[in-house]
Amino acid sequence: MTPEEAEAAELEERARKLLTGKVEFLLSAPKLEFLPDPVVPEIAFAGRSNVGKSSLLNALTGRKSLARASVTPGRTQELNFFDVGDPLAMRLVDMPGYGFAKAPIKVVERWKFLVRDFLRGRLVLKRTLVLIDSRHGVKDVDREMMKLLDEAAVGYRLVLTKTDKIKASELAAVRTAAEAEARKRTAAFPLVHATSAEKGMGIAELRAAILSDAES
Repeated sequence: MTPEEAEAAELEERARKLLTGKVEFLLSAPKLEFLPDPVVPEIAFAGRSNVGKSSLLNALTGRKSLARASVTPGRTQELNFFDVGDPLAMRLVDMPGYGFAKAPIKVVERWKFLVRDFLRGRLVLKRTLVLIDSRHGVKDVDREMMKLLDEAAVGYRLVLTKTDKIKASELAAVRTAAEAEARKRTAAFPLVHATSAEKGMGIAELRAAILSDAES
């Protein structure tokens, strides 16, 4: 094992222990005044509705229903915070899903204001993970989210979800297209992560990336 491989393996193990250790739902914030004090690094999760955000959060933390703990009626358009570590080491932020085709205009505008203000004003936000359904690839609504992140100067990673649902050749094409999309963006990380919450693919590597981002 090379020194680089040993370092990567050590980071993956530290990330596994942290993210599958003590993780608790903290609060839901419908407005900025309800945000928790910015005392530790935060990693946010963004994605279209039904992209598999809850499943990925559960897979990363080794839980079955962590993300569902906060998904109660009335909370779908709020920022959900989870404390990670004992002592507290970081927070995961589950952002409200975007791309609601049938949502009332007022709901969409409220979402935009909340997310935009959060992204621009949260100094402890280290990275945002933008989840992309690998069966559909990058959509215009994803590009809108990326533009929002670029404008807020918030670094982000593209994460393909549900990769077990498509063929390897299709995944390679989707990944190549996503990487090309990332290269066009000012705040996007060049490496695209491919994951499957159901099969565990890419989970260890993504955990390591999350810890690395939090510690940067």
